[in-house]
Amino acid sequence: MELVCPAGNLAALRAAVDAGADTVYVGFRDETNARNFPGLNFSPDEMREGIGYAHARSRKVYVAINTFPRAGDVGPWRRAVDDAAQLGADAVILADIGLIEYAKRRHPQLRRHLSVQAGASNRDAIEFFRDAFGVSRVVLPRVLTVAEIAALNASLGVETEVFAFGGMCPMAEGRCSLSSYVTGQSPNMSGVCSPASHVRYEQRGDDLVSRLGTFTINRFPGREPAGYPTLCKGRFVAHERTMYLFEEPTSLSVAHMLGDLAAAGVSALKIEGRQRGRAYVAEVVARFRRLVDAVSVAHAAPGRDVEALRRLAEGGRDTAGAYQRGWR
Repeated sequence: MELVCPAGNLAALRAAVDAGADTVYVGFRDETNARNFPGLNFSPDEMREGIGYAHARSRKVYVAINTFPRAGDVGPWRRAVDDAAQLGADAVILADIGLIEYAKRRHPQLRRHLSVQAGASNRDAIEFFRDAFGVSRVVLPRVLTVAEIAALNASLGVETEVFAFGGMCPMAEGRCSLSSYVTGQSPNMSGVCSPASHVRYEQRGDDLVSRLGTFTINRFPGREPAGYPTLCKGRFVAHERTMYLFEEPTSLSVAHMLGDLAAAGVSALKIEGRQRGRAYVAEVVARFRRLVDAVSVAHAAPGRDVEALRRLAEGGRDTAGAYQRGWR
């Protein structure tokens, strides 16, 4: 299985490649990608340098252009596709149906991957993108069991990529209205979920309170570690109970089930975390490299790497999410 790894800057790209990534996925420094945060992403010159570094080591680079263009202002998104093609990207990761059509028409030789934000999770949807736009790969939403993924792979004739480690997105895979409602900036079109400009931390007695805009997201008593205030991971009072209403602060990890995913016909494993630093990227990629290699040669997965990845997970906890949907 191809190991597809994140890079939010050149240093992280080099770290991912050097640690064993088969492919690095990146974005331009604007609203065309879903990690549009200050200090992250690539200028065209940096993109050229990063692609050159990867290609010199026989690795690939995919460019995420995975937000949705604004009505009447498609120019930045089309330029991003054109730039990715001109700079030598190995594929573009697209969500918007009009942009996929543009990429097919203007750059027919450039591989087109369907972003998870397109929400294609069933055979009919994936076949439509395959037949109408020549999509080579679909990044599957984190709502499918391994058995469901296997059933898709048995009949589609399209590569599938699944999330292997990192953040979860419970609000319909990036189509979130919560952050837009609170901050006025859209994760879907501006690429900013819970932008740092709206984040505040306040000390109230012994408690630390996290806020997003005018909303209180969480309250951390004493020495409890304080997480970043995203609404989907907020702790709220509902039915007279204080709880994580949408999602608990934990990370997705399939480190213990790579053999099952390989048997299901998965083509690629995606590590989430373009907003992470190079040290994190280097360690996660190196550990997954060993795990994937162990599966490919039918060796037992190194337990120390599985446990080390759990320690790197948010809150020190991980979950297999819907891949092992025990409640069905």
